[in-house]
Amino acid sequence: MNPKYNYPKRDFILSFGKAQVSAFLGGLADFAIYTFCLQVLGFSAHGSNIVSGSLGAVVNFLLNRYWAFESKTVPLGNQLWKFILVVVGSITLKSSGIYLLVDHFYLNPFYSKLILELVVSLGFNFTMQKYWVFRK
Repeated sequence: MNPKYNYPKRDFILSFGKAQVSAFLGGLADFAIYTFCLQVLGFSAHGSNIVSGSLGAVVNFLLNRYWAFESKTVPLGNQLWKFILVVVGSITLKSSGIYLLVDHFYLNPFYSKLILELVVSLGFNFTMQKYWVFRK
């Protein structure tokens, strides 16, 4: 491809795809820790989500910065504080949703986690990360 041409649609699709792979890998780590906290440590569903979401976020940040959005030239600290705010928002949205689905609607905690992960990851996380945290 000729570098003088701009390919915004292709660039968006590529970054979206990479961000979803990154989110999936972070999500695998998150879900494994969630299961461990819930079944082995006996934490509540929303408590398990707070722990697992925080640790999964570390995996997600590193993959996003260095691979998905290739945003290595922006100082780490500038991205990190923004990412932390997005993670807090994401964990709050997911934990609140899990609390409602599990404790009030009596849905399975694993299905609740999966539903909220998909909705929040696609609707909130990607948008905030692409256009605010890792914007070049």
